[in-house]
Amino acid sequence: MNIFQKFRETVSSVLPIMVMVLLLGLTIAPLSFGVMSRFVFGGLLVICGLTFFLAGVDLGISPIGERSGAALTAKRNLPLLLGAAFLIGFIVTVAEPDVQVLADQVRGIAPNVSKWGLILMIAVGVGLFVALGILRTVLSIPLNILLTVAYIAVFALAFFTPPAFQGVAFDSGGATTGPMTVPFIMALGVGVAAVRAKSDKNGNIKSSSDDSFGLTGIASIGPVLAVIVYGIILSNQDSASSVEESSDAASAALSGLRVFLHLLPSIFKEVASAFAPLIGMAVVFQIFLLKMPPMQVVRMVRGFVLSFFGLIVFLTGAQGGFMPAGEALGNVLGAASQTGTLWIALLVLVGVVFGAIIVSAEPAVWVLTDQVESISGGTIKRKVMLLALSAGVAISIGISMLRVLFGFSLWYVLIPGYALALILSFICPKLFTGIAFDSGGVASGPMTSTFILSFTLGASASSGGNPAVDAFGVIALVAMTPLIAIQILGIIFKIKTKRASEGQK
Repeated sequence: MNIFQKFRETVSSVLPIMVMVLLLGLTIAPLSFGVMSRFVFGGLLVICGLTFFLAGVDLGISPIGERSGAALTAKRNLPLLLGAAFLIGFIVTVAEPDVQVLADQVRGIAPNVSKWGLILMIAVGVGLFVALGILRTVLSIPLNILLTVAYIAVFALAFFTPPAFQGVAFDSGGATTGPMTVPFIMALGVGVAAVRAKSDKNGNIKSSSDDSFGLTGIASIGPVLAVIVYGIILSNQDSASSVEESSDAASAALSGLRVFLHLLPSIFKEVASAFAPLIGMAVVFQIFLLKMPPMQVVRMVRGFVLSFFGLIVFLTGAQGGFMPAGEALGNVLGAASQTGTLWIALLVLVGVVFGAIIVSAEPAVWVLTDQVESISGGTIKRKVMLLALSAGVAISIGISMLRVLFGFSLWYVLIPGYALALILSFICPKLFTGIAFDSGGVASGPMTSTFILSFTLGASASSGGNPAVDAFGVIALVAMTPLIAIQILGIIFKIKTKRASEGQK
């Protein structure tokens, strides 16, 4: 473990956002000294928290995922493998910081929604679709076929859920795949694919790389379906779009940096509740499945301690400083957009710039691009992937700002966008399709869930929109555009490879 490397990665991710907010807050979108000071302190906590959290994930959590996937597959017991995959997906999702943040954001505008009810529904959806993704790998079901069937079911059911839940449902699919879930699920998928490749009589190692990606993309469909069902269940309640002000009032009543101390006890309790099942699962797997030597167990315990501590610090910084500043900045620019076309263009431009920056700020993006470069043998460069992701996410947040201002339906973007992504999956190389649908999940991580969603909520509220309908959906759009961008990259890669081989002949 190199904690200094993690620190450098986190600083390079969070610092550009902080610099841009400070520049805007001191110039065209003035923010109060209290908001700015809390944002700076919260940003420092976010950097420290993510550093320790990601170091802990690498040290103690990801190795369990990969070893568990390999060990369960080697037992050749399909019911055991699928049951364990469901359990892993469920428990890791409960501990996912992005899901905690999204649930808090939903509670802020929909007080009738149970935070833990929403989290558990999302976790069930992830667990079921992780198991489905593992089954796909074992049975060699084409990824594009499974994705097409699943998304047809998603859009068919989505029309029966209230509008206030439609954006939340698709956002949950993006928020689920964050810095806790992605390393664990990807490690599980790589472990299963590797063992399956070794068991191939023909020694077809290519199947391993093709199947190593796509599990995160499949897993992100489950929570969308789960929240859609949850919304249908609650559809007889009319208060889903009401705005709750009590949390903001309580926050405003606390002066200066005391708000962070006020948040700490409740966050500690939430993180402890989220980590308890994860620790229990690790203990059970160690006793009955992994049986790692003492030194590796000590390493795993250190990783859990670092992740636990880091998550507390991260959530404290995000809720105490990052999210309020994002909402305040959105409020200022959203209100200004009502005064003229120039301010409308400025709000969209700020969204585009945030989008271009934010994708490099997501820790899970670093995990994915590392694995892609490694498994592809260096033929798919990290810089090229980051460029494609950056362009896609910039466009998605620009579109989100236009939705906030003009209130057009989320379906006008999601339906043609996913239709194009699914059509491309039948043209693009299989490896790139898996990478693309994984990219959609990892691009929408903690920075998107904390800052961008808060920024969008603030802009929607101050511009006279309905935040429950117009603001939620931004994470969904961030998760959608990489599906198209990476698959187009794959088609270009396929054409170049074909031309190169023809040139050699």
